Amino acid sequence: MMLKSKEKILIILAAIAFAFWIFDHFYYTPQSRKIKMLKAEVKTLDLKFNESFLLAKGVEALETEILRLEGELKRLSERTLKGEEFRTYLKHLARESDSIQMKVISLIPQEEKLPRPEEKKETSPSQYRKMNVQMVLHSSYAKLGTYLKGIEELPFLIHVDSLQVEKNEEAQPLLKVTMELSMYLRE
Repeated sequence: MMLKSKEKILIILAAIAFAFWIFDHFYYTPQSRKIKMLKAEVKTLDLKFNESFLLAKGVEALETEILRLEGELKRLSERTLKGEEFRTYLKHLARESDSIQMKVISLIPQEEKLPRPEEKKETSPSQYRKMNVQMVLHSSYAKLGTYLKGIEELPFLIHVDSLQVEKNEEAQPLLKVTMELSMYLRE
């Protein structure tokens, strides 16, 4: 039995279609699935890489901040007097209130005990004690600014807890200033 040319062409086309189907089913589709999985894995790795990069930058920024703070701590510890803080503060106050523009009305120092850290093995006492100072003074605005700037430049840390400035008829033209300060003194 002889096949006609149309039947030969049809058989050849069917064989080619079958070969394409086998190629697609057994090679191309599994490879495309692998490619999709690998692309998803690459995206995940890119996200992890970017996260790691951000964390590394954060660590660098933290290291820089730690170095800056250590330098500041060193500078402040060099500035801090040992046991002479309150005397130095009173000298500064006397120097600033020496003029007509500033008069100290009241000065009430009060020592506050800091809680000591409790450890199971041993207790180490705190090397600092807190001194609160409540002041009332009459001052001009400019002299008050100079006084506060001078407090900032003292060789130890003073924290201005509250500052109240009000116009007072009794102390005209000066202002009535009520101030609460806290300072940490070394023992």
